[in-house]
Amino acid sequence: MPMPTNSPESPWGPPPTGIPGMPPPVMQQQPRNGLGTAALVVGIVGTLLGTLIFLFWLAGPLGILALIFGIVGLGRVRKGQANNKGIAIAGIALGGVATALAVVGLIVTVFLVKDAVKAVDDAKSVKGSPAATAPADSGASASEEPAEEPAEDKPLAFGQAMTYDDGIKVTVGKPATYKPDEFAAGHKAGNVAVQVKITIVNGTKKPYDITLALPSAKDAKGAEPEMVFDGHYSSKPFAGKLLPGKQAVSQFTFSLPADAAKELQVELSPDIEHDDAIWVGAVK
Repeated sequence: MPMPTNSPESPWGPPPTGIPGMPPPVMQQQPRNGLGTAALVVGIVGTLLGTLIFLFWLAGPLGILALIFGIVGLGRVRKGQANNKGIAIAGIALGGVATALAVVGLIVTVFLVKDAVKAVDDAKSVKGSPAATAPADSGASASEEPAEEPAEDKPLAFGQAMTYDDGIKVTVGKPATYKPDEFAAGHKAGNVAVQVKITIVNGTKKPYDITLALPSAKDAKGAEPEMVFDGHYSSKPFAGKLLPGKQAVSQFTFSLPADAAKELQVELSPDIEHDDAIWVGAVK
């Protein structure tokens, strides 16, 4: 009488599982959808924070994280390692929106602070100015000439430097056309993306904060174009402090309508305490 195959005394061991004559089933690899999903979640949170007045600054790092997660997740989809392409693309789009909202919030804050500082300075000048009195000596008044009003500063050409009295120097390079990637935020189909490189040199003896050095632009028709952001840092705001004698270089890209892309005007001040400088020139 033969022994059962599952008996401890059986020399052949237990029978194989599955259908006789068929290979064992192959374990399928689970899709790696984590980064695409993370991009969507982080992008949603960043976009929501970007709409809040006092929390918009959090949208910047969250938007950048969403862009990174989404781009890596989309790469996994293309390699066949993930299957959530739509979620990854949505995360990239929301990351771009969150980053744009953070930049817009920062720009609005800078302009509001500038207006507030200007209002305070105007109030101080009005309060501290002495009342006009008639001079006692008519001869002295006749010899005095009225003070001439200061002439308005002429705009600079691209490539020229604006040097301030304290040693800070700002240069806006010549604009050049730029091709944003397919996930760019702030760029409309049919528009022309134009990029400028901005250099700030710290000629002072102290570290200088360049975080508020954000440019604004106008196209050939005087309209303000949107700033473009993509996965290749088409626009990269300045951050941190610049040491004495050092320079920082960054780039900013604007989306111009095709019929207004022949000329670009860029306005920039290194912070709220310095006057704005204007650069104007043709786009090549």
